[in-house]
Amino acid sequence: MFWLKKFFSPFLFPLPFALVAGMAGLVLVWSRRWPRAGRTLLTAAVLVLLVASNKWVSGRLIAPLESSYPAVGDFQPGQPLPGALAACQYVVVLGGGHDDSDARPALSHLGTSARARLTEAVRLLRLLPAARLVVSGPGDYGGPTHARVLTDAAVSLGVDRARIRQIDDAHDTEEESARLREVLGNAPFALVTSAWHLPRAIALCTAQGLHPLPCPTDYLYTTPAHWHGSDFTWDVPSLERSTAVVHEYLGRWWARLRGKA
Repeated sequence: MFWLKKFFSPFLFPLPFALVAGMAGLVLVWSRRWPRAGRTLLTAAVLVLLVASNKWVSGRLIAPLESSYPAVGDFQPGQPLPGALAACQYVVVLGGGHDDSDARPALSHLGTSARARLTEAVRLLRLLPAARLVVSGPGDYGGPTHARVLTDAAVSLGVDRARIRQIDDAHDTEEESARLREVLGNAPFALVTSAWHLPRAIALCTAQGLHPLPCPTDYLYTTPAHWHGSDFTWDVPSLERSTAVVHEYLGRWWARLRGKA
């Protein structure tokens, strides 16, 4: 089921959908058998790209996800922590992707989201000297697991390796939440992931009976203090934001359909 989901779901994302619809539309137009259907598909492809890559639209789509939970603020040395944060026995980092193409340092192998998540986790660990770090993610094609790369990167940032627990066999957030239940039990923990991903992650963890404290990071959008004409134009980061939104809502729908969240 996991691999079927991974294969088919990307075709519902804005760019793959637009490419497939556009190519199918061109074939139908040039074949002259169903020109009207071809023009409809071409029009749909263009409209999807225009909407999904617009700065204002993508911002309005992702803002509700990223504002679901407040970020953990900065604290001065000796300043008391909020009770919910001080009670956390673990800091959990959900997987965010890596590559293993050459001999670069582990931190450089991490994807943008994974680096942001790990950096936030290390910051929280410095506030919680008794807490342990839990990292998650499988490997591909015989390479090191994502959890191993996160561990090596955390060690390079000063975290004691003995303080880290790896989950190497969870392929997605649903599996991660199930494995966390086995590893953490009822212990309270800080859950670190991208702000746009956090609502679904919290829902899945809560459904497992876990007690996560949401700790968002890796924000993809900030509402401008003053609007300018350029805020209503188009760019690639906007397409990335729209794709993240589609990914999250599809994931939430799939989890609710099966009673997992």
